[in-house]
Amino acid sequence: MPAEGPRLQELLDADALFVPEVHTGFEFWIPQSADGADPEVAASLERANAAAIPTVKLASVDSAYWCEVPDKNHLRWVMPHPEEKLLDALARLQAGEGTSLGADTRLVGSFRAHGLMVPVWDLPSSMTAEDCEKPAAAFAERLAAALASDAPLTAEERRARGGLTNRQVTLS
Repeated sequence: MPAEGPRLQELLDADALFVPEVHTGFEFWIPQSADGADPEVAASLERANAAAIPTVKLASVDSAYWCEVPDKNHLRWVMPHPEEKLLDALARLQAGEGTSLGADTRLVGSFRAHGLMVPVWDLPSSMTAEDCEKPAAAFAERLAAALASDAPLTAEERRARGGLTNRQVTLS
């Protein structure tokens, strides 16, 4: 059951530019006065920081985040487009092998968070955030073209769309 109080949508100014800030740890949650004062807090903070996934916001495109995880890296890209239109566009690109971000990269699925779709790519562990910049910008151009299409999906594109929707998870 949601906690009482205002919803996030009621607190945010819809007309204001939202610029997320990526932190390397969780120190921003702890007031300066509590920093180091309590050994339990310090130990909890250390455990939380050890479990955090290193994340870098890409500069070449909006809302894309490179994440370093064991064995491979990921690109998670928050997309503001209407879900059905975005799924069609991704299916067009997937069927035409246009979702690649380079060698050994693969669009593996997506998740929904707070009403937005977030496609996720597997990347080789050697691929850094900087290495993602140009391929992500090129993908953004391909996506824009695919989003502009109103043509009915082909049989191959419908199969690709089905695969994308089958690998989708919703996060609350």
